[in-house]
Amino acid sequence: MVWDVLNVIGTIAFAASGAIIAMEVKYDIMGIYILGMITAFGGGAVRNLFIGIPIIELWQQTTLFVIAIITITVLFLIPQKAISIIREWNVFDAIGLSAFAIQGAMYAHSIHLPFLAVMFSAAITGAGGGIIRDVLAQKKPSVFCQEIYLLWAIIAGFIIGIGWAEEPYQLYTLFSIILLLRVISHRFGWHLPTRTVSTIVNTDSSI
Repeated sequence: MVWDVLNVIGTIAFAASGAIIAMEVKYDIMGIYILGMITAFGGGAVRNLFIGIPIIELWQQTTLFVIAIITITVLFLIPQKAISIIREWNVFDAIGLSAFAIQGAMYAHSIHLPFLAVMFSAAITGAGGGIIRDVLAQKKPSVFCQEIYLLWAIIAGFIIGIGWAEEPYQLYTLFSIILLLRVISHRFGWHLPTRTVSTIVNTDSSI
């Protein structure tokens, strides 16, 4: 039951997130649907590829495809003001990250993959769709350069991999905590340490 609930929540959230980004960069209706679908299913597809699950498993999720299409359609039709409010709070992205990170970790843990593979599965399922979305929208992936994002997915994978969250109430509590942490980190602009390298400009014009 937890698996199914998180699957639906994550699909709705990331389909909406992808659609909103597509509208932001002024894609047409086809681009909005494609980016929404890729965001919703991209992370799971990449995860399956890395852990050896046949890619055909992706196409056996008819109900989730329908849910994603309905979600994108609703986002396309609602007023611009409502979309602006949703975009400001970044709520769909946070919900999708939390739901899919936990779902990805649960999947890897259920097939007895190593501890590091559980954390990787959480990270790539939770953030993979957003990375693909930003690349296709010709944006620098925010996962790597702007806010604390991927770290929350890794923490979810760590907790599940170590066996601290196995019961439904524990998993739902973890979902709420990761969601809250992501919303707070976005709201207050938390950042991980960065280091940049300046480009050396050659000012010597002599031949």
